[in-house]
Amino acid sequence: MEVVNSIGRRKSSVARIYVKDGKGKIMVNDKDFTAYFPTEELQARAKQPLVIAEAAEKYDISVNIAGGGMTGQAEALRLALSRALVKIDPEKKPVLKANGFLTRDPREVERKKPGQPGARKRFQFSKR
Repeated sequence: MEVVNSIGRRKSSVARIYVKDGKGKIMVNDKDFTAYFPTEELQARAKQPLVIAEAAEKYDISVNIAGGGMTGQAEALRLALSRALVKIDPEKKPVLKANGFLTRDPREVERKKPGQPGARKRFQFSKR
């Protein structure tokens, strides 16, 4: 198998991944996967497509992630992995789609408006 690449985004995070045949090694920004995502929850969230597609030990994955926080990065990686698995094996698409892994989460942070303390928050109203 040749190298399959894919991209995933979430909030302001962008994950570019390169998938090739291997033994299940995942490198994120030249670090080990478990060192980059320290909590079990983030690791599980990022690996969900591999677990559902039963491909956890089949591929070596190299990831470049930039922007955002840890949760956004983990979910960007999840989307990129899902897209790559569909490129490799189109028969996995219904399973991944049913779990919502092929849908990009469009929610972004709303901008702060001028003259107010936040995006929606307003200064306290004073009648007198």
